[in-house]
Amino acid sequence: MKTLTTTALLGLTLLLGGALAAPGGNITVSYKDDVTTLDPAVGYDYQNWPMEKMVFDALLDYKPGSTTLTPRLAAKMPDVSKDGKTYTFTLRKGVKFQNGRVMTADDVKYTLERVLNPKTKSPGQSFYTGIAGAQAFVDGKAKAVSGITVLAPDKLRITLDAPNAAFLNIMAMNFAFIVPKEAVASAGEDFGHKPVGTGPFTLKSWVNGQQLVFERNPNYFMPNLPQLASVTVKVGLDPSVAYLSLQRGEIDLLGDGIPPAQFLQVTRDPKLKASVVSKTSVNTTYLSLNTGIKPLNDVRVRQAINMAIDKTKILRIINGRGEIAKGVLPPLMPGYDKTEAGYAYDPVKAKALLAAAGLKSGFDTTLYTTSTDPNPRIAQSIQQDLAQIGVRVQLKSLAQSSVIDAAGTPKTAAMVWSGGLAWTQDYPDPSDFYWPILSCKSAVQGGWNWPFICDKALDARADKADRMVAPAQQAARLKEYASIFAAMNKQAAWVPVFHEVRYTMKSERLVGSVDDLLDPTHFINYERLSVK
Repeated sequence: MKTLTTTALLGLTLLLGGALAAPGGNITVSYKDDVTTLDPAVGYDYQNWPMEKMVFDALLDYKPGSTTLTPRLAAKMPDVSKDGKTYTFTLRKGVKFQNGRVMTADDVKYTLERVLNPKTKSPGQSFYTGIAGAQAFVDGKAKAVSGITVLAPDKLRITLDAPNAAFLNIMAMNFAFIVPKEAVASAGEDFGHKPVGTGPFTLKSWVNGQQLVFERNPNYFMPNLPQLASVTVKVGLDPSVAYLSLQRGEIDLLGDGIPPAQFLQVTRDPKLKASVVSKTSVNTTYLSLNTGIKPLNDVRVRQAINMAIDKTKILRIINGRGEIAKGVLPPLMPGYDKTEAGYAYDPVKAKALLAAAGLKSGFDTTLYTTSTDPNPRIAQSIQQDLAQIGVRVQLKSLAQSSVIDAAGTPKTAAMVWSGGLAWTQDYPDPSDFYWPILSCKSAVQGGWNWPFICDKALDARADKADRMVAPAQQAARLKEYASIFAAMNKQAAWVPVFHEVRYTMKSERLVGSVDDLLDPTHFINYERLSVK
């Protein structure tokens, strides 16, 4: 774990470095895997999201380095009705898409309906089904969402079926990044490679498997943003190769972080350590267990797997860059329960549970993992642990996009190691660790409920908790969510393994605060970076 003193000093150093920065210049960022899409309705991982944020904006955003919402495309925070169900947004005037057209409230309505449309196959659909009339639209019973009303070119009203304490956070997500209908229609299914938004950068070029180049939007509506003239994102670079490229001055930021093989060398060398940036992430890295595939549909089998995995050994593989997880929620998330014990490492008890489930001789299964180090090595460690209780695991080490596709397809991936795809907060509320990844709503094709678990009783409890919108109810709401996650932990659809402390390296010329380089929501705040 990093210390506050180290982080504070590093942040101060970087911020002071900003005094030497000037507008303009280019930076280069590296990733091993190619980018799948820049369509904000579809792209949903730590690699896509910050690049989408370069091209698009939402009505709301967060103040840098904080959890405080602030207007972005909205001219002000919305007016909210007394019953907490109706939000009226007023838009900034004169904001233009990168194709030159002025953005209007019709674009907001189109954007939200596009995310809800099943044809879009958006993993964010379930976030917005609480809007009045959204479910009828999803089910094909209505041609429009009745709860989204355009009042004027610059005014929009959104009505919910029920109050939702997290709704404004949801409106700041990438799925709510505003897109122009004509650009989507023109590009068709290729909109993810030909994105058009209102954002601080435009996509200049994209050579699949090699690089993406973003250029400053000269007509951007936010003053003094962005600082950089351009950003080049190189893909297909092994993290160790990228690390050497940074040493040669060819890379400015390691998108995949410091490679494990070089971690001790970097952190022990005073000169190299000066370029390190670290921050505790609000995330949980886990092994998902598909409840729709036998014998993982038996809770005893899932509990046995939880008890068979040595999490301490996995932490050693990642050089201790994390904290052992005992449940779904990370420690920095509101509603985290310090008393949650989780499952202790106990292979003997695990074997007994398998025997009770009629699997004394074990069983065969598969485990999917991304091919970026150290994930294949962690998968091998899990494979070895499970072999000790008679579970014979075949490993499938694939590109990130292939793992996501398999994991989001019912009855395809029995087990998925989430390393590199760990669940990280979309917004600072415990509902974000339930609805998109563990609810019945998210147990759909293309979703991130990889265990495909569906507990309607827990859904009802979470829904009731989200209706607790009054400030005086917030303590009780968080207590209820802690109870919901305790119940989910007993079902053992995940093996929560660790909460990551993220480390990366930057070049000496790159200027940006810790929160800009390791932002808890956007991962990298490209618009606020600059060069000396």
